Amino acid sequence: MDNRRLLPIIVISVIALIVLIALSSSIFYTLDPGERGVLFKKFGGGLDKEHVYEPGFHLKAPWNELIKYDVTEQTSEETMDVIDKNGLSINIDVSVRFRPVYDSIGALYENFRNGYSDKLVKQEVRSSVRRITGKYVAEEIYSTKRSEVELAIKQDIEDVLKNNNVEMRALVIRSIKLPEQLKAAIETKLKQEQEALAYQFRLDKEKSEAERKRIAAEGEAQANKIVNSSLTPNLLKMRGIEATLKLAESNNAKIVVIGQGDEGLPLILGNN
Repeated sequence: MDNRRLLPIIVISVIALIVLIALSSSIFYTLDPGERGVLFKKFGGGLDKEHVYEPGFHLKAPWNELIKYDVTEQTSEETMDVIDKNGLSINIDVSVRFRPVYDSIGALYENFRNGYSDKLVKQEVRSSVRRITGKYVAEEIYSTKRSEVELAIKQDIEDVLKNNNVEMRALVIRSIKLPEQLKAAIETKLKQEQEALAYQFRLDKEKSEAERKRIAAEGEAQANKIVNSSLTPNLLKMRGIEATLKLAESNNAKIVVIGQGDEGLPLILGNN
């Protein structure tokens, strides 16, 4: 092949290479760990929500637009003033951890673009906390039903986020602040209730001990009654005779008077 025929091929190859380099950013793309991607097809189909691309190297048509989505876990901390069932103001600090549902980022992007944290999560957290705490009085929220309130808020937010393609990982009520006067009144009441419970415990313990002693005394009295009823004169005489015989067999010197004791029992006067 002569140079005249080779030259056009070289020119075309160079031009193709230049075009390829110029379009490389539109053709080749890489998704990092913690990212997912969907394509927006300008000339047909629009947003492709069905195909979610995972981390790694990918190719696409240059006229299609790649939409990268951060799917790492995020944390939202919300501090807000809420109103309890009786209209009292309470300050609550809530922390929630969440992330997108990986396979549904297309729908999530369509509804909230990249702002789902502010447009969805934060709004729902505030709405749910206010809605749930409005069903309880301050004392319940602060102490007696705190875990119940926390669970109700968690379930409420979890359901809403799940319906919008977001997974809630955890929710914690970090602090609850009441007006100082109300807080002092509640703490005083709780202290008094604890003291009353402790006093009742001591009373119950003392009653139980008294009942135990009564039962023991009745048992001992009944046992003595049974023993006394079984100790007839004849039985006592027989036992006395048996004891006399045993004494007679002993090598020790003793004086035994037969028939001189009560009920005719042997009477032991002394021994050496």
